This record gives sequence, structure tokens and C-alpha cells, in this order.
Amino acid sequence: MHTQPLRGRCPIRAEVAQSPQGPRAPSGHRRWTGHRRQRPPRPRRRHSGSGCAAGAGGRDLTARPLPGPPRRVWQLPVGGGGGRGGGGGGGVRRAGSGMQPAQLGRAPRHLLVCERGHARHPRSRHAAHVRDHAYSCRVSFLIPECGLLPEVLKSTIADIGDYYLVRSLPIHELVAHEFIDAFVKKGSCYALTYKTKIDQDNTAALLPNGKLILSVDKDTYEELGLQGRPSRYSGKKVMRYIITIDLTDAGFHPESKKHNRVLWALKEKKPLEFDFLMAWYNTGAEGSTLMSYFSKHQIQALRPKITFSTLRDLPCPVLQSNDLQGKPEESCSTEELFEWLGAVLNQVSLDNKSSSFLSTYCCPEPNTVVEKAFLCTITGFIIPEKIIQLLEQLCCYFGEPKLAYWLTLTVHGFADSPVSWRESEHGFHKGGENLYNFVIFRNLDYWLQMAVGAHDDCPP
Repeated sequence: MHTQPLRGRCPIRAEVAQSPQGPRAPSGHRRWTGHRRQRPPRPRRRHSGSGCAAGAGGRDLTARPLPGPPRRVWQLPVGGGGGRGGGGGGGVRRAGSGMQPAQLGRAPRHLLVCERGHARHPRSRHAAHVRDHAYSCRVSFLIPECGLLPEVLKSTIADIGDYYLVRSLPIHELVAHEFIDAFVKKGSCYALTYKTKIDQDNTAALLPNGKLILSVDKDTYEELGLQGRPSRYSGKKVMRYIITIDLTDAGFHPESKKHNRVLWALKEKKPLEFDFLMAWYNTGAEGSTLMSYFSKHQIQALRPKITFSTLRDLPCPVLQSNDLQGKPEESCSTEELFEWLGAVLNQVSLDNKSSSFLSTYCCPEPNTVVEKAFLCTITGFIIPEKIIQLLEQLCCYFGEPKLAYWLTLTVHGFADSPVSWRESEHGFHKGGENLYNFVIFRNLDYWLQMAVGAHDDCPP
């Protein structure tokens, strides 16, 4: 019988060849003693892209131009850590189940996505991006060369509206059709569990599109018996699952098996109770309010906390609205502005004095020193509809001649929200960052900067 020389290496023979007794031909295999032709090593492809191509396995957004507004992606070289945002609580965080000991001292991936547009362009996406980010805990705007806020902006801030804290609310009440018909189908209803840790506790969130998101541990998931998917950030051994229930689905009516199955699982098989932050936005539709609907529970109406401050002799970067990357000695880049704005909002000194042991950061070049700048910060459970109203009034700020060439609006999301943008899963990892910032120029051009941490997808 004619046999061909083996080109590859038999896995059994390779294993035997590594044994201390030397190579030995196992039964049923023919030994080959001829010369082996060495193949050249096969070149391996390497991803040279940054951002989500390097961090999340997606496409490289900087490899070729994208349709629509100009857009760039940076992978921020910042360290991990940081506390919780908004209603998160505090305390020491444990590393996630997917964290290896060698990674604890390594800076996690942070992603910054930037795009440019015009606020009055008919195809502008600035309002859509705000709507896609459902849960916000802090809103700040900074206006250089402004000492007194216009009355129209003051009234917009005062009209932010109340939100509610409902204690020990059984989650099955959110899938009851009385609640769905009264709030989910007649407006935009927002609900988010209060003081829960996304990497340790069971959490829940109700999106304005009517989808209820449950992020639960493995034991709870098995007890509920509802269909879900493994969490993307639970590591090799899955310890967390995501359950999505569409309350507006045509098949989710009171007589359907699907509705009865979900109601039985959440009410009888594995009852879950949470403290919820809730808000409801409707366009003038008459009906009951959250306060009256949940009157049998312990419910409290809360007002957002608003602070005003005037910054004196503030060095501000020089920006050009048509240049995201900046030019040496002409303008600063969007990444430099983002870093500078973080220092200003956290009240970090920009003097860069030799005696300072806290920070050596200073304003990027080129810059100008403004005599005064107005800073307003709103803290609470702030819904996107109110942020869009505030953004529109900030655009109208340049309706009259102003000394300022630009202003900023910064929005921080909850660090322990189950989602960040749209329905993208969100995790805490080392900081839980998810935020965006608008830079609005005098000619109504804008920059939109969206930043997330290691446990997030690339923003839309």
C-alpha cells in the first residue's frame, strides 16, 4: 500500500515525543523518520485600531470615515478607581469575578467618543443622544465670561421637576397592567433601583420604551426561571444574568401565558423588593400621578439639589469649532478640553505650583484667562426630557451677542445602572463611568463627547 509522508504532526505522536522515555510509536500509527520541511511562521494579524476595535472587539471607528457628523474615538490613558456616582452609596468595591490578580494594578480601559455637528441642522443627533441615555444623576453647565445667569435659564432650572423615592416596592407591581396602562403607555416612565451595587446585588431598571431590565445573580436567575442571557462582564464562570421584559409587547396582555408566567415568577416563586427612584414625563395627559398610585407604599417626593458658583480668573482652553484634533499654538483638542473640564468640575487647582502635593495639572495651551465663569450643578434623578429643555435654552443663550465663545453641558450617569446608552449593558468594574458632554459654540456648532469605562460598549 502506498502511503504519503505526513505533512502535519500527529497530536498523539507529539504528546509521546515529549515524554521522558523518548519518542515511542503507539499502536496503530506508522512512525515517520523522514526529514521535516520547516514552514515559515504564518503572519498574525494585529488590530491597530483604538477605541472599541481594541477594547470591545468591534469595528475600528477611526480606520475609515463614517457617514454623518465627524467622529473620533480615543482610548483615555487614565487610571482606575473612583467612587460611586449619584445614588450609589460608597464603600470598598471588590474586583469582579472576571478580574485576574495580575490586572488589579493595571489601568482599565476608558473610551472617549467625540463627534461634531450643528444644533440647528435638520439631521442633528444631539437630542437623540440625550434620549438614549436614560439615567442621569448630575448635570453641570459652565459658561465663561458670565457673572449673572439669564432669567430664562433660571426658570428652566427651576422647572427640572420632582422625582420620587418609593421604599420596598415589590417588582411585580411594575408588570401589573394597571401600572402599564396608567404610566408606561401614557408617557415616559423611569425607574431605577436605589443604593444597589451592580456587581454585587440584584438590580432593576424600567426604561422609557417600556422594557424592564433585571440584572440578577445566578441563584436568583435559577429561582425565577425566566429567560435571560449571561452578563457580558461576569467572567468565564457566569455568575450574573440579564433578563429583559418588554411591557409594551402585544403578546404581554393580562390573559396571555407570558404575562401570567412573569407575574407568577416575580410575585410567588421569587418575590423581589427594591427601593426605587422613579419619575414620569407625560405631554399633558390626564391621569393619576406616581404619588397617588403608590400611596399605599412609603413614597417621598424629592427635589434636585441645585448649586451655583462663580469661578474667578479661570484659564480656559482656546477652541476652534471645526477642529476636533486641535493645532499646536492655535487651538486645543477635544481630548485636552475633556481633561481640563474634569479638573474644573472637581475643583482641582490649575495653578501647577511647586508646593502642591495634590496636583501638577495645568490648563492646556493655548489658553485665555477669563475674569469670571458661571458654574451650575444639578444633582438628583434627572430625566432626559428636562436635559433637552436645558440644552435648548443654552443654545438660545447665544441668541444675543456674548463675550463667551463657547459653553459646556456635562451629564453624569449612575455608576450602578444596569444600562448606559439605550439598552447596552453597563458594569461597574473600577469606576462605573458613563457620561457625556456638549461643547456649544457661538455659531451653534457643537462637540459631543461620550465617555464610558471598561465594562461598557462603545457609545452610539
